[in-house]
Amino acid sequence: MSLAAPTSKIALRISLSRDDLLMRVGLVALVGVLLLIVALPLWALLAKGFEDRDGHYVGLANYISYFSTPALFNSALNSFHVAAVCTAIVVPAAFMYAYALTRTVLPGKWLFQGISLIPIFAPSLLPGLALVYLFGNQGFFKGLIGGSIYGFDGIVIAQVFYCFPHATMIMVTALATADARLYEAADALGASKIRVFFTVTLPGAKYGLISAALVVFTLVITDFGIAKVIGGNFNVLATDVYKQVIGQQNFSMGAVVGMVLLAPAALAFLVDRLVQRKQVALLTARAVPLIPKPKFGRDLFFTAFCTLVSAGILAILGMAAWGSLIKYWPYNLSLTLANYEFANFDANGWESYFNSLRMAAGTAIVGTALMFVGAWLNEKTRGFGVIRGIVQLLAFLPMAVPGIVLGLGYIFFFNAPNNPLNFLYATMAILVINTVAHFYTVGHLTATTALKQIDPEFESVSASLKVPIWKTFGRVTAPICLPAILDIAIYLFVNAMTTVSSVIFLYAPDTKLASVAAVNIEEAGTTAAAAALCLVIVVTSAAVKALHLLADRFLLGRLQAWRRR
Repeated sequence: MSLAAPTSKIALRISLSRDDLLMRVGLVALVGVLLLIVALPLWALLAKGFEDRDGHYVGLANYISYFSTPALFNSALNSFHVAAVCTAIVVPAAFMYAYALTRTVLPGKWLFQGISLIPIFAPSLLPGLALVYLFGNQGFFKGLIGGSIYGFDGIVIAQVFYCFPHATMIMVTALATADARLYEAADALGASKIRVFFTVTLPGAKYGLISAALVVFTLVITDFGIAKVIGGNFNVLATDVYKQVIGQQNFSMGAVVGMVLLAPAALAFLVDRLVQRKQVALLTARAVPLIPKPKFGRDLFFTAFCTLVSAGILAILGMAAWGSLIKYWPYNLSLTLANYEFANFDANGWESYFNSLRMAAGTAIVGTALMFVGAWLNEKTRGFGVIRGIVQLLAFLPMAVPGIVLGLGYIFFFNAPNNPLNFLYATMAILVINTVAHFYTVGHLTATTALKQIDPEFESVSASLKVPIWKTFGRVTAPICLPAILDIAIYLFVNAMTTVSSVIFLYAPDTKLASVAAVNIEEAGTTAAAAALCLVIVVTSAAVKALHLLADRFLLGRLQAWRRR
């Protein structure tokens, strides 16, 4: 008996050390993967900015040329101007909409919430196309806005549509948690509604407001699709990158513009991280959930406001749908499905759509596996602090990188003749890898949040029973985190279907995606067909999300019945 106990302890140590070794090897491999798909392409982009067209080192000459060229420098000012105006419009509107959803008795709340999410399922160029039909030179309401829709006004209106759901989701989260005792104390002290708003409601949501503002600012300043469709002669940074690379084949200057575009996005991300560190819990164990009570005047006002905003969202979507069914705008308004015969407008026809489905499915499968396993390795590995810190840094880096900048970096890195991974260039694989890298941060955060909710006792029990850690992962960890895994997969699928900027430089003729095909069709002047292709993407993304909701309600309800105990 005395010999068996030490032997058991030695075997347990060997088992634990073997598991730890496997975890650490996996973590090092993860660092290698993230370096390949995120860090090295960005390094290649940075290096290209210091070279001339022939690849010779020229120092800061390209940057000096950029800032001394008024047309190029004005694009940066234009981008900041548009981003600031859109942020000033979207954040207050999203706050009011989220306030209506969380703090009032709103009839049809589920419907208003669903309508607010519609723009997420659409490529960014869809609102631009709809505005062309509404206010363009041959638009339904041409002249109503007192000027041309092509330029600053059009970009702002389209960006408000595109960014609104992102800000609303953040604000709903910020306003959903509130302690009713604070409001009861304010009422007992006789504080006015305005004072309660500025001393209780607004301070409680301030971190959400800051995050929403930074997210909207970053989305606007880095978006390519809207400015491409409705920007006209109003140049912004994202379209300048496209013009330098595609129009002038000036890759060095394109790299410089890309780095200029990266700077404000990275700065906004850093500010957001600093703000989140200062956030404290607003809902304690003793808190009383705030349940809104009916109040006729307030509820009527917010119902009218939500109705107006929802009508605007549906009007833009409806206009794009109607325009896609018109024979010849504005001269023949009879309906037809001819605009959905994409082979008449693009050599790939419907193949671009099926390419998008394949790419989105590949991104969802590969990306979900990499993000969840990567987050698990980083969360469950004991010690190894330096490598875990590097993983965190590389996992957060894509959030600060605009899609068009990452795509440009992929050109310089994967298309380099001396790169052994050159064979990936112009294949479907490079599109999947790029999209996984572009949206890596959100998936990593989602997986990490789910894993932190699992008691470490599971691993301790498994270790004491000599169960290999990979079996615990397959039998316990993954099943418990199944809802989060599905959330990551759907997030990746929808974003892969709608992305434009990150893949605009990377497709080949046989791997063209639906979102890219819509850009090319619109460039050729066939707006109706471009709108039709965007509508197909919207319907597909919405259908996949609907299936996800059904799976959450029925499939997971049966497979994870323990959650209701």
